[in-house]
Amino acid sequence: MIDPAHSETRLRTTFNIKVNGKPVVISTVGQAHQFLTSLNAVEWMEFKSLHDAAMSALQDAADNAIMTVQATNAVRTLFVSAKLL
Repeated sequence: MIDPAHSETRLRTTFNIKVNGKPVVISTVGQAHQFLTSLNAVEWMEFKSLHDAAMSALQDAADNAIMTVQATNAVRTLFVSAKLL
């Protein structure tokens, strides 16, 4: 099992979001995983099921690059629900 936080597997898109007024670019599984784990769990509580799905999909994509489409879609769904996109 590969550590998703260090995965260089590219997502199917690059997410350009702003957090606290600062731009954040997310283009790899590792960057997405680090972003989703860097925020406090309480901040994701409202989106717990989407957050869990995204984290699971990122782990799957780190293990098998063919799963990047599903990981990208899970991260996109979470970001849209959280109004980050």
